[in-house]
Amino acid sequence: MKKLTFVLLFVTLVSLAAAADVSGNWSGTWTPENGNAGSAYLVLKQSGATLTGSAGPDAQTQWPIANGKVAGDTVTLQVTDTQNIVYKCTLSVNGNKMIGSVEVSANGQTQKAKIELSRAN
Repeated sequence: MKKLTFVLLFVTLVSLAAAADVSGNWSGTWTPENGNAGSAYLVLKQSGATLTGSAGPDAQTQWPIANGKVAGDTVTLQVTDTQNIVYKCTLSVNGNKMIGSVEVSANGQTQKAKIELSRAN
């Protein structure tokens, strides 16, 4: 019984250690499929699997994050800007880098983009 308890504790600790910690500031670029690259800046606050904070083109222009989640090394979040453009992001965390995709929805149309971020602090 002691051995089983130890194994369960060990597995729990390993899975907690493997979860990404993405709290902090992230900066980089996002590039639409048929467009020019733009800047991206995220201010993230992680509490367990829940992700809050804000995102936008720079540190001064930010919109609140909705539906932010962290599962292992995958981050998902949604941001709606002041023009009701919705950005749905799915990112993979690898140390101090995040790479992924953004689905941008506006006026009934959807466009995909790539996003690459690095930890800014």
